[in-house]
Amino acid sequence: MESKDPPDIKSFKKFPLTLRFVVLVVAVLCGIYIFTISVDQKVLRTSSNKLLENIVFKQPCHRPPGVEEWEVSYLHYPQPKTFSREECACNPVRFFCIVSMQRSGSGWFETFLNSHINVSSNGEIFSVGKRRTNVSSILETMDQVYNLDWFSSASKNECSAAVGFKWMLNQGLMEHHEEIGEYFERRRVSIIFLFRRNLLRRMISVLANAYDKGAKALNGTHKSHVHSPLEAKILANYRPRLNITLLIPELKITKETATKAVTYFKNSRHIVLYYDDLVHNRTKLKDVQEFLRVPYRDLESRQVKIHTAPLSEQVENWDEVQKELIGTPFQWFLGKNYQIQ
Repeated sequence: MESKDPPDIKSFKKFPLTLRFVVLVVAVLCGIYIFTISVDQKVLRTSSNKLLENIVFKQPCHRPPGVEEWEVSYLHYPQPKTFSREECACNPVRFFCIVSMQRSGSGWFETFLNSHINVSSNGEIFSVGKRRTNVSSILETMDQVYNLDWFSSASKNECSAAVGFKWMLNQGLMEHHEEIGEYFERRRVSIIFLFRRNLLRRMISVLANAYDKGAKALNGTHKSHVHSPLEAKILANYRPRLNITLLIPELKITKETATKAVTYFKNSRHIVLYYDDLVHNRTKLKDVQEFLRVPYRDLESRQVKIHTAPLSEQVENWDEVQKELIGTPFQWFLGKNYQIQ
């Protein structure tokens, strides 16, 4: 008996070669078409999701409740290049700068600010010379800070309500005051001036700190700030000898420089604080929080004051200092018993 092929195979064998090729091509084209449709739908879904994200997250931020009209221009919504603020994107940020002099309590003051959960004060960023070589590098550095792309131990970038840094008068600030003043006004940077009333105490602190840079009294380590009474006592043991010839001229220059700084930046929103007042009245810290427009918190610092003894015990040539200052506008620096009547 002859074997018979199944009917479908027989029929297929009768198809001309060309027809079979056409069927194959059609099948391939159908497959390509189906694949293309699938990819297009995926791309469309992705595009739709991105569009939805833009609509949800990049829509204009609304003014927070309780914000007065004058404050609106001081509210910023940074878009950092180095990270996403995500759910904090519409949390407004205020910009600030602490303007001060060395040994005026700015380090101590900054630790109080950074104990606030919503405040980031990034330290003395212009102590590094290359950041202040010219106006361009200064402005670029500030842009990094205020764009939240500056990282330090104090950074709380995502949900910061106030961000800034401290700037000493001898770190390019006075030399380029016109360009910096224009920047502060344009970016709506609020300024906290922090000085000392008693400039004689500041002078003693400057000399003692300069001495310890070489002496390294704390186990071979120099510290500008300490966190224990024992360390403070060790550093306070040094009693500098003041140059009597330069005493009054240097006090005058320091006072004039501080006055000049306030004048240079008077057009920016600002507050003037004195270290002496903060030491004796911590409620001043409430005024600072009100100035920065951040929620009130009890602020704290671990730093310990170094020079607490009467001035007569802090200066080697105290008798000469007294004689030089009595009868001058600086007489009251000597203490309560020397107040000018």
